[in-house]
Amino acid sequence: MPPVDSDTTALGREQARQRVIEAAAELLARDGRDAVTTRAVAAAAGMQAPAIYRLFGDKDGLLEALAEHGFAAFLATKHVDPHPQDPIEDLRAAWDLAVEFGLTNPALYTLMYSEPAGATSTAFKAGMEILRGRIRHLAAGGWLRVDEELAVTLVHATGRGAVLTWLSLPEDRRNRALLTILRESMVAAVTTQEPAVTDAGAAGAARALRAALPEQTTLSAAETQLLREWLDRLTSGS
Repeated sequence: MPPVDSDTTALGREQARQRVIEAAAELLARDGRDAVTTRAVAAAAGMQAPAIYRLFGDKDGLLEALAEHGFAAFLATKHVDPHPQDPIEDLRAAWDLAVEFGLTNPALYTLMYSEPAGATSTAFKAGMEILRGRIRHLAAGGWLRVDEELAVTLVHATGRGAVLTWLSLPEDRRNRALLTILRESMVAAVTTQEPAVTDAGAAGAARALRAALPEQTTLSAAETQLLREWLDRLTSGS
């Protein structure tokens, strides 16, 4: 008997996993979460039900893989401009894109944020790093009203909340003005109307300087850490 090619075996397993996930995603979009049973997914993928357990462990494992598939699909829609001409408009566009993904894929989006493994998803973490990059552009330009981590949380929370609120409403009560108001409230909470670094206040300048710290090479690690602590105190006002 010829030896088994482990790479070929691994490839076959990955292809089988992908086929199952795609079948599960179609069932989820068409008939909702309750339709995603191991038996139904196996039939849709042209497999026997025990194959699902070999590939994913159990139904929970399949749902976690489906949620990861959703985060990966969302990540693929993101556009990253390393040097946006208008960082605030770039933030608006990114928020709109995230919300539209949720509205277009309601069952998948709900699953993505209901599975406990969502926060540990590789694609989710990559998407959050893209958001942090956008927030850093705002901070470096002096446009940020709050500290960077709070800004990231506010942007993500308002986008997620907007989608889940919209989906909870009867169709005859869904008004696009709700999304616009939520987005502009987020922008107003996170950014300033004018760059803070042109003002006399120290907090805005400290945020801008803190955002630029990773790019400097003059200070030692200990000096950078000490300066970061001072800037944190200035931005918090304490």
